[in-house]
Amino acid sequence: MSVLVVLFGSAAGLGLAYLALGRWLSGVFGVDANAVVPSIAKEDGRDFVPTRRWVVFAHHFTSIAGTGPIVGPAVAVFWGWLPALIWVLVGSVLVGAVHDFGSLVVSLKNGGATVGEAAGRLISPRARWLFLSVLWLALTVVLGVFGLVIASVFNLYPESVLPVWAAMPLAILLGRALKSGANLTVPVVGGLAVLLGCVWLGATSLPIDLAEILPAVGLSSWSPVVVWTVLLLAYCYAASVLPVGLLLQPRDLLNSGLLFLTMAALVVGAAVAGATGDASLDSAPMIVAADARPFDAPAILPFLFVTVACGACSGFHCLVASGTSSKQVKSELDARPVGYGAMLSEAFLAVLVILACTAGLGMAATGPTGEAFASGRAAWESTYVPGGSWASFRLPQMIGAFVAGGANFLQEVGIPAWFGVGLIATTVAGFAATTLDSATRLQRYVVQELAGGLAEKAPAFHVLTGRHPATLVAVLAGGAIALIRAPGLGYGTGGLILWPLFGATNQLLAGLAFLVIAFYLHRRRAPVLWLVPAALLMIAVPAWAMAVQVFAPETGWIARENWLLSAMGCAVLLLESWVLVEAVRMWPRVTRADVAPTATPA
Repeated sequence: MSVLVVLFGSAAGLGLAYLALGRWLSGVFGVDANAVVPSIAKEDGRDFVPTRRWVVFAHHFTSIAGTGPIVGPAVAVFWGWLPALIWVLVGSVLVGAVHDFGSLVVSLKNGGATVGEAAGRLISPRARWLFLSVLWLALTVVLGVFGLVIASVFNLYPESVLPVWAAMPLAILLGRALKSGANLTVPVVGGLAVLLGCVWLGATSLPIDLAEILPAVGLSSWSPVVVWTVLLLAYCYAASVLPVGLLLQPRDLLNSGLLFLTMAALVVGAAVAGATGDASLDSAPMIVAADARPFDAPAILPFLFVTVACGACSGFHCLVASGTSSKQVKSELDARPVGYGAMLSEAFLAVLVILACTAGLGMAATGPTGEAFASGRAAWESTYVPGGSWASFRLPQMIGAFVAGGANFLQEVGIPAWFGVGLIATTVAGFAATTLDSATRLQRYVVQELAGGLAEKAPAFHVLTGRHPATLVAVLAGGAIALIRAPGLGYGTGGLILWPLFGATNQLLAGLAFLVIAFYLHRRRAPVLWLVPAALLMIAVPAWAMAVQVFAPETGWIARENWLLSAMGCAVLLLESWVLVEAVRMWPRVTRADVAPTATPA
């Protein structure tokens, strides 16, 4: 199969799915152009803000994407590029986009409530508490991990630091234009031009490497990762409590613009490389035989489905859809492009990553000084080393595979390697930052919802319903995870401790969100059976993967006496099982009540 067939066939298939299945879903879910949405009914200028469709799309897309559609596919090609490609395309259309669209509509129909709060109304009050507990755990892991991801990108690619941080003041300036209601074309184009200029400066004159700066100012004992993590969490605190129109929306708008520019360049570069024969999918195996995989690689089933999450289906998306996007959508008609369309756009990004990590890497493998030393299968193997260690393929190699392969594509359209590397690294770090600040705001909502319920019995918890105390709890919990030491590593690597939990927990969250969506449809007397295969897939397969991780006789966490991961894995499985039992118990008892809004913290 050629690069051109995969590239344009994927684009056509995803586009047709949006036009056909997206329209059908709008009817099934009862999308109403005349409905009063939460952003208008509860407008407060801070969290509930009616916003233009493409601005909400930019926020939603950048928040759900992050590094997920990059890291997951980059790892999954260990099993071969074909299984990863099939799961991305089929999963995004029939599972992931349905999950995202459904989560957004359910929130819109329930006053902008998070999916956990909606579970309390649509399933039962007990389900609300169980769901919010899973959300809190999942978001704590996200905050702990993504701070480490961005800090690692900054260390690997110092040229990305300047443009990523420059995006923040640029976003504030853009936010003024956004608030005024003016045409955004000139401000956005101008902001992107400045951002690209910062990429050039970072790559040529102003790379910011804390590993060199800290010793020079007498702070040689300080860890660059710790410093970056603290600075990032401080930024996330501010982004969480400020009005969305001041920083969150315009920053996401800039980052989405940068990403679409990068994606467009990658598409053209990949098309040119495929047409000229410079890039070929023969550079990487289509399907890797079991005896040729790394000796410690997990089985493709069930682990493909928890390795490739963003890009196919990700539980984190239901948090963004119901936590922030539903509070900004100004018409239910916008749910289709925002919920369904953004997921398919992310799937196309995952396709580009698969191509970059296979055909792109095979174009040339370069040494530290930029000289090419291999091409074709040898170039791919220089990064993936079939038969080597799965565990040794860590974050730097995951991101590096995409950056190197993508830079090779960009060279096909005349973009020099040094600028291509800086551009892609900036895009990756900027995307991860939008996920991190959105996750902080989402965790603030979860803390507020939990505290609001607890305050009914213990009034002391009422203090945590305020946005500043709730945000502080969110940041401190994520920071505590991020800043501790992983075994054998330095401070600031704590995210690696819980990283093994992330994949299965994230996908189990998608399964639980499907339960809430099913109850919404059931209460409306809408068809539900069509949803069952996707729901069962996202409930059963991640649970299978989590059970293998915990209980496998020789390699499981219990067998290796990793009691922290064992306890947390068992807790996640217990919570999921409890929610399932609650759902089965309540299914026959539901009544028609799907539109009255629930309370949501301001």
